[in-house]
Amino acid sequence: MITNRLLSLAGIVLLLTALAVIYSKYYSRLMFIEIQKQERALDQYEIQWGQMQLELMMLAEQNRVELKAQEELKLIMPLREKIIYIKP
Repeated sequence: MITNRLLSLAGIVLLLTALAVIYSKYYSRLMFIEIQKQERALDQYEIQWGQMQLELMMLAEQNRVELKAQEELKLIMPLREKIIYIKP
């Protein structure tokens, strides 16, 4: 009688342990899939950031800024003697 109870208890503990192992394996797989998704998103953001850095360098080139100022805004470079420097 006591052995039957101990055997039943051991069976229940074994079943619960097996369910816990299955759940933890399932949860770890879900986390692994989520990590892979986030890594792919990070890769895309890094590619996009690199492209934006290249675009920023291209747009910020001195001669490009000067050309845009002359063509679109019709600005001209003042003569050197007409430039006034202000000390901070």
